[in-house]
Amino acid sequence: MKELRVEKLVINISVGESGDRLTRAAKVLEQLTGQTPVTSKARYTVRTFGIRRNEKIACHVTVRGPKAEEILERGLKVKEYELKKGNFSETGNFGFGVDEHIDLGIKYDPGIGIFGADFYVVMSRPGYRVAKRKSRTNKIGFQHKVKKEEAQAWFRQRFDENLTIFIRYYLRQVRRLIM
Repeated sequence: MKELRVEKLVINISVGESGDRLTRAAKVLEQLTGQTPVTSKARYTVRTFGIRRNEKIACHVTVRGPKAEEILERGLKVKEYELKKGNFSETGNFGFGVDEHIDLGIKYDPGIGIFGADFYVVMSRPGYRVAKRKSRTNKIGFQHKVKKEEAQAWFRQRFDENLTIFIRYYLRQVRRLIM
């Protein structure tokens, strides 16, 4: 009852503008997952970026089940199974980015171009349905919630890799520059 599992994988491509680039990004997500992506709107206007409120600027797909784990495996292969400790949230979820979608095994199409993608993984345990069901909802106890350390341990055990610790590396670099 305490084992962790991938509840869902959300893949996001943020283009920053509506129009042709957004439809091409949606095609990339559809090729990757086989599902129809949903567009996201801007929450507020940012004049310096030329973004208006409620303008469609991104698209995303939510994938669940074994397909999510297979796509996650492909994404982590691009990152060489290395994640920073900062990629993990306090609730046990984690995310990372891929610079080029063609690294995920999609064939390059000059009509589409190259897009980067963000991967967000939501972890859960059996019994989380209690908090989400419509009737007789209840809270999940503190002992049953997924914690950051548990998600990191799951990642190490599942992918047999270490989480990279970049803080020490940067401290060494700063010390070298100072001295």
